[in-house]
Amino acid sequence: MPPRIGVLLVNIGTPDAATPASVRRYLAEFLSDRRVVEIPRLLWQPILHGVILRTRPARSARAYSLVWDDVRNVSPLRGITEDQAAALGSALPDEVLVSHAMRYGAPAIAERLAWLQAQGCERILLAPLFPQYSGATTASVIDAAGRALAAMRHQPALRSLPAYFDASPYIAALAEEISAGLAALDFVPDRIVASFHGMPARTAALGDPYHDQCQATARLLSGALGRPLTISFQSRFGRAKWLEPSTEQLLAGLPGEGASKIALVAPGFAADCLETLEELAIRGRDTFLAAGGKDFAYLPCLNARPRGIEMLRGLVLRELEGWVTPA
Repeated sequence: MPPRIGVLLVNIGTPDAATPASVRRYLAEFLSDRRVVEIPRLLWQPILHGVILRTRPARSARAYSLVWDDVRNVSPLRGITEDQAAALGSALPDEVLVSHAMRYGAPAIAERLAWLQAQGCERILLAPLFPQYSGATTASVIDAAGRALAAMRHQPALRSLPAYFDASPYIAALAEEISAGLAALDFVPDRIVASFHGMPARTAALGDPYHDQCQATARLLSGALGRPLTISFQSRFGRAKWLEPSTEQLLAGLPGEGASKIALVAPGFAADCLETLEELAIRGRDTFLAAGGKDFAYLPCLNARPRGIEMLRGLVLRELEGWVTPA
């Protein structure tokens, strides 16, 4: 068969089912990654296996059950990533074959790289779907791809999609979708909150650019919307100091500051997932309303909607320059 070009979209990962056993397997892989938890293994492994994997899976499984796609029997993240890969594949030249993988869980990066190569892809673009770079996300994906290549006798050529936190197509797509979402509300928000996934403050202090890139995204998005954004960081884990302000604490405090109507967006996520649909849209709403808030709206991520796919198509074609035959 003639050579083809492969594109592998990669997101962070998901359990295979909303059950404690499946969540335990997923968390064991995720929290064993040295990129994710930088505590020395001799100290961390007893905590992970003796405490976290005994208590957290049941709680997380209950959270997953609230947002699970029962029709397709997949998590929202996996279902949306599958849809993104299918839509992007239809939007790219015929010589480009698009697949998807998860850094943790299935389908695995090594499996999908091997599949793309078996389909005749001698050149592959690895596309981590993390707008802002972090060692715990983008770098971990590239690490996993490197390990997969190390096991291959005949390796395909590999490129990787860089972080796109300040790319004009990304900012424009976000602004357009958020503007449409705001226009559809039956109230005018006092604040627009932009919640990004958090990270330990120590990680940022050691030189990870994630925090600065989140700030840059929010600044550019605010300019495109013509409205100020209130930035916060979610998904704290453990007792260490994390990036601030905390989304949970911010939502609890906004009504007392006179902001009784808010819209919440998550511009650091390429696809809706547990952290957006359960943590923000459900628990975040409950926190805000319990504190005296009146109106709350969570506006979804770009997901596989046409504007988001158009944005991804442009970013991917830019990285495929010289590989794909010009139209």
